[in-house]
Amino acid sequence: MKRSGNTAGWKSTRPLWLVAALFAWLTATAWVRPLMAPDEGRYAGVALQMLYSGDWLVPRLDGLPFFHKPPLFYWIGAGAMALAGPVEWAARLPSILGAVVAAATLFLFLRRWSTVRLALLSTVVLVTTPFFFLGAQFANLDMLVAGCITGTVLLAAGAVLARERDEPWRAMLAGAYLLAAAGLLAKGLIGAVLPVGVLLAWCAVTRKTAALRLAAWLPGWAVLLAVAGPWFVAMQMRYPEFFDYFVITQHFRRFASSGFNNEHPFWFYLPVMAGLTLPWFGWLLVPRRKEAQPAGRRLSDVDWLMWIWLAVIVTFFSMPRSKLIGYVLPALPPLAYLIAQRVLAGRPLEALLPRLRTMTLAAAAVCVTCMVAIVVYVTPPGARLRLPADLAASPGDQVAMLDSYTYELPFYWRLRNPVLVSGGWKAAGDEGRDNWRKELLDAARFDPARAAATLIERTQLATTLCSPRTSWLVGPNNAQLANPWLGRAQLVAFNERIAVWRFAGSAARDPHCLDLSPGAPAPAAQATTGKGTDGND
Repeated sequence: MKRSGNTAGWKSTRPLWLVAALFAWLTATAWVRPLMAPDEGRYAGVALQMLYSGDWLVPRLDGLPFFHKPPLFYWIGAGAMALAGPVEWAARLPSILGAVVAAATLFLFLRRWSTVRLALLSTVVLVTTPFFFLGAQFANLDMLVAGCITGTVLLAAGAVLARERDEPWRAMLAGAYLLAAAGLLAKGLIGAVLPVGVLLAWCAVTRKTAALRLAAWLPGWAVLLAVAGPWFVAMQMRYPEFFDYFVITQHFRRFASSGFNNEHPFWFYLPVMAGLTLPWFGWLLVPRRKEAQPAGRRLSDVDWLMWIWLAVIVTFFSMPRSKLIGYVLPALPPLAYLIAQRVLAGRPLEALLPRLRTMTLAAAAVCVTCMVAIVVYVTPPGARLRLPADLAASPGDQVAMLDSYTYELPFYWRLRNPVLVSGGWKAAGDEGRDNWRKELLDAARFDPARAAATLIERTQLATTLCSPRTSWLVGPNNAQLANPWLGRAQLVAFNERIAVWRFAGSAARDPHCLDLSPGAPAPAAQATTGKGTDGND
């Protein structure tokens, strides 16, 4: 492969302008919708607790060590909220940055090793597919690790190609190791294992066996260990069970076991990727022009890289039974390249420009329409359940959740202290399926003393609430059926799923303050009407 000659005239500032445009496009609507439950509320809440607590080392869910994932997402989110406050776009900034890294490195790699027009079109296709656009504005870890994986693959591949041509390659390879370390800190082992799998397969197929020695490049390993190593070592030293839980359970057992949420068949991601990349995906269904397929044409190194990359990612995440849509986000950059290549194959660019402009505008409109649909039709219960202006919680009040945990509520109420969570914890045991109860029980293993003060048995509620302080109680909107004593509390806000009560407590610390006398009126059923008091439902 030879270097494209049409890149020489490009000014060095062009990539910076491209990065700015990518950031502006992906951030433009990141603030318009409330956080979705449970994922966005969970990860934004952990980041906000990191900021409020001042402990930037241990991620915490409701004050308890939360080791489902490493801390990079929380570090970025907490830093953004330190500057902008707890607002939606700041909570989503880690995902936006991951998307910008993916798109920018794709452009720079293709501009160097292919053509400028293919680099530009691949980038446009990528950032205007609804799958990528919405993933960039969803506050979870998938897009952040996708950006790290993309950057690692492309920088490492660029280093291999540059070394073959006796060009400078060490800086690119060091960048690949740096992004692999970021991937480890973003979502664990897949941040490094998947890029290695892609690159090894690529080198084997293209017979770049000499390049395999770059995997043992000592300066790169020094970078990776210096960046990613300290946090993992610190957690293992502080919590002896960390390795078994984080590595064995969260990686290997989850990958190999059934019984987790979101079980789907092996072929699940094929229709998902086809449907969520429309209208661009339609180009892959257009028959190739005969003149675009010269006899004996061989795939280039870049072509092989993209095909192998796409196949490795989709196959890897198709093997476990548990599948989430966002897992295959790292497969979108190579798919965007293959779509762009099909669009441009054998067609004069000048003749294509009007259609490409129309397609780009249509794809962008689909992205925005999808965002509007989410705003209109998806109603997170906690985000729209704000307290009336004349009933704000005071710093000395306590907040308790009844048989539920509303992830996004601490974010919107800006709670600096953990909430109390009431439930049947002793009977719950170790649940097999992922839910709020299992997450809190897992976290409790690492700090039993704090958990004892936070996870309250139903039988302990009277001791907790019958004190001379105001309590704000959050639970399902029919919680009064299981907790008839809520008839003594003031219902202040509710919607179709959850409700909030204000309980004045007991100035005399009466341990029976939750008891209802035989003649007490039954709790009102008004919270089941589905009409909210805040005017937003």
